[in-house]
Amino acid sequence: MKYSQGIMKRIKHDRILLYMLVPGILYFLIFKYLPMFGVLVAFKNFNIFAGFMESEWVGLRYFKMFFNNPDAWPIIRNTFLLGIYRIVWGFPAPIILALLLNEVRVHLFKRFVQTLSYMPHFISTVVVTGMMIMFLSPTNGIVNLFLGKLGIEPITFLQNADWFRTIYIASDIWQEVGWGSIIYLAALTTIDPSQYEAAAIDGASRWKQTIHVTLPGIIPAIVILFILRVGNVLETGFEKVYLLYNPATYEKADIMATYVYRVGLTQGNYSYGSAIDLFTGVIGLIFVVAANYMGRKAGDNSLW
Repeated sequence: MKYSQGIMKRIKHDRILLYMLVPGILYFLIFKYLPMFGVLVAFKNFNIFAGFMESEWVGLRYFKMFFNNPDAWPIIRNTFLLGIYRIVWGFPAPIILALLLNEVRVHLFKRFVQTLSYMPHFISTVVVTGMMIMFLSPTNGIVNLFLGKLGIEPITFLQNADWFRTIYIASDIWQEVGWGSIIYLAALTTIDPSQYEAAAIDGASRWKQTIHVTLPGIIPAIVILFILRVGNVLETGFEKVYLLYNPATYEKADIMATYVYRVGLTQGNYSYGSAIDLFTGVIGLIFVVAANYMGRKAGDNSLW
């Protein structure tokens, strides 16, 4: 009885904070948990006129159809490689920027760089892709104009499949590096300044202080964000790929999200598209669990 009264007292005391949680809880309930019932479409021959519950149950037919499709493995490979490249090149970028900004002692310059690096995050994907198309135009794009000054022939970047991943990753880093560094800059503020003083007394240079004091101080944040990023390795952004790719670059640009849109939605194969999307979610879950396990074993830093 006393325990329940204590719980009610705490709820009453923190009711304002609990009210602030309501929008977030509603968001996850409406857009994340309730739609989970829709995964049944992947196991049915969905007929829009028969309805969700009355459609014929077909089991794993659409999963088998996807894996027997000759396009399946190239699409999985493209998705996986693009996700891996985003981790290899995109994940360290905000960490490096945060470490560099942490070394800046002129506060005005530091704020200017921070503001400048944050701004691209607020530019919509449509605008970013439009900028990339203009900059990389073979006729009047700024990149090819610069190459022309060097005596290099214009390059058709967006019509060459070999350039697609480079363009995607570079634009992704440019757009998100500043915003991603915010968490690491916040983590840096939790490091005890006395650790730097002790390291300096021991003769450690700024580089050694970064290696032995700064990096260990933000390792927990790095591990948690890495686990979350690994879980999204197959969840490559649909919008940017869709706006940048074309039939000439399908070889390396066509990913699972664009394939689902093209085959599942455009052609009306809802069950087939749902099966592919469910497969993507299951792989992401496996990656998150595996990364969390390794993080817990390696340094006792994990999500759960």
